[in-house]
Amino acid sequence: MYDAPRSGSEPRTARSPLRLRRWLAGVFLPVFAVAAALFAYGATRSGPGDSPSSTVLAALAGICAALALATAVDLLVVARRLRAGRGRSA
Repeated sequence: MYDAPRSGSEPRTARSPLRLRRWLAGVFLPVFAVAAALFAYGATRSGPGDSPSSTVLAALAGICAALALATAVDLLVVARRLRAGRGRSA
């Protein structure tokens, strides 16, 4: 594993705030999932002359779905790290 040279300003035992990451992922996973579903629903209900167009709504649905997937993966990574005991002092 690559160890970057220390700049001297960070503590030697610095840790990632895993519990904060878990809380944020837990809050935003349902937000992104609901937003993706609502944008997808709006894309299916959008007509030819509507603004925003169904293409824009579908793109927003895809972006929200990708963010929900990334948030779910982060939630799994954080849970694995907390189980391994890396977040005891966070």
